[in-house]
Amino acid sequence: MTDWLEHTVQVEVNIPIETSWNLWSDLEQMPRWMKWIDSVEVLKDNPELSRWKLASGGFQFSWLSRITNLVPQQIIQWESVDGLPNRGAVRFYDRHNSSIVKLTVAYDIPGILGKIMDNLFLGKIVESTIQADLERFKEYALKIQHSS
Repeated sequence: MTDWLEHTVQVEVNIPIETSWNLWSDLEQMPRWMKWIDSVEVLKDNPELSRWKLASGGFQFSWLSRITNLVPQQIIQWESVDGLPNRGAVRFYDRHNSSIVKLTVAYDIPGILGKIMDNLFLGKIVESTIQADLERFKEYALKIQHSS
């Protein structure tokens, strides 16, 4: 039996949607604002696939992810095809001079973590972490915007 947890967070950033889209669609940049993501490597022979590494508190996980839906300036949706089971989407909403970035992440709790931690406790940690990731994205994007 698997326990899937899902979290949705969002942030509004005072940058055009094109800038938000360009930053998120370059998957290899994500470790710059996502705390637990150690690295992302887009496979050169198949750009819809990427290898992800997550590291936190002594735990390390990796997975191969496939883009399942990509609509420029609207959505990037993925699911893992190997390794840590997860899926999700980043959605983009144009607010003319700003953009809203909404991130939904769902993951299957690895058996060892499920035994160690209460799912509710783990969920709160993950949700606060990805909300902080979006705040870091906002800071990063504003720096990029101002340096252009």
